[in-house]
Amino acid sequence: MDRDAILAKVIAITAESLEVEADELSEATDFRQLGADSFDLLELVTAFEDEFGLTMDDDALAEIVTVSDAVEAISQAQ
Repeated sequence: MDRDAILAKVIAITAESLEVEADELSEATDFRQLGADSFDLLELVTAFEDEFGLTMDDDALAEIVTVSDAVEAISQAQ
């Protein structure tokens, strides 16, 4: 799956999970600025793993702060 397709899915999942408008999100969006706490981030990562059929390692999880970070972690885990 190419980066643009991953980005689109990450934005869609983030918008639904955090109840924000998808058009307000970009690669630079910081999940914490959207009000996400550590539990929200865990739920997001679980949703990403389910959607993409993968498991991200703990090191990658610790580095996910922005939408771009999530896209990169998913790209590397595939």
